[in-house]
Amino acid sequence: MIRPLTCPVCQRQLPSEIDGNSSIFPFCSIRCKQVDLYRWMRGDYALIEPLRPDQLEEKISEALDDDPSAPQF
Repeated sequence: MIRPLTCPVCQRQLPSEIDGNSSIFPFCSIRCKQVDLYRWMRGDYALIEPLRPDQLEEKISEALDDDPSAPQF
């Protein structure tokens, strides 16, 4: 059985008219979308990946290789 989609903020089931093409997807309302944005801006959410110096150099090198218009150091 496929589980119904729920809003990541309030956990309510998404109405059927909200699908992947909706401007508020995956939220159930504009309010929940704004609450999520506020949480990001306040710093409640974070993407953290501790990097060792050699990993950092590798990531920078990959980014420069992927973007030929990036400045070369």
